Amino acid sequence: MDNNTRDRSFGRSADQMRPVKLTREQLKHAAGSCLVEFGDTRVLCAATIEESVPRWRKGSRAGWVTAEYAMLPASTNRRSPREQRGRKGRSMEIERLIGRSLRTVVDLRALGERTITVDCDVIQADGGTRTASVTGAWVALHDALMSLVKTDKLARLPLNGQVAAVSMGIVDGLALLDLDYGEDSNAQVDLNLVGTADGRIVEVQGTGEKTPFDRAQLNELLDLGQAGIAQLVELQQQVTNFGKAGGIA
Repeated sequence: MDNNTRDRSFGRSADQMRPVKLTREQLKHAAGSCLVEFGDTRVLCAATIEESVPRWRKGSRAGWVTAEYAMLPASTNRRSPREQRGRKGRSMEIERLIGRSLRTVVDLRALGERTITVDCDVIQADGGTRTASVTGAWVALHDALMSLVKTDKLARLPLNGQVAAVSMGIVDGLALLDLDYGEDSNAQVDLNLVGTADGRIVEVQGTGEKTPFDRAQLNELLDLGQAGIAQLVELQQQVTNFGKAGGIA
């Protein structure tokens, strides 16, 4: 191993993502659904629509987009108990991240007083479950909103853009894109980036797990992350045709 390569899953280089796959229309009863795969990480995202909003939002003439996140008991190498509502700190933090990421690209007034909930269930975990969830949730949300357009409940698609997410980190002194579990658990620095198709940043989550990091390292990681997000939004466009033939608001 030299300064530019390391033994990574799928034989990839430091600046390469794992194989990513987005498969739509996975659930019969969901308004939109997507199975997202980042390498061996798999998350099933399903969007449902309610013709109402939370009580605190009634009368606002604007809708709401939210998310729920959970890891299935057999998603990791050791069975974990099913989470109980109100007792899931990590999951609550992740689902809030997913929800606010999606809301940055939705015209909530154009949505009207409706609530869209995107459930993200991890069926197999190998690192990057939150970033895969954000990426797949956008596809499920897109399809749910399109269902409202196709049934003439909305005159236009109330999406202002795309959002996706990816992880980065420093492992053995090397900056890497899209960490798998083995890399994430040994990272000196661990970052998650949520961004839009036009290169803007929605959220950065970063921690010096074992050592502090400097501005130059942060910039290097952000460059890796934004290159990864560019690949993800292109894949989203391919599977949804968003931005093509009337696919954009």
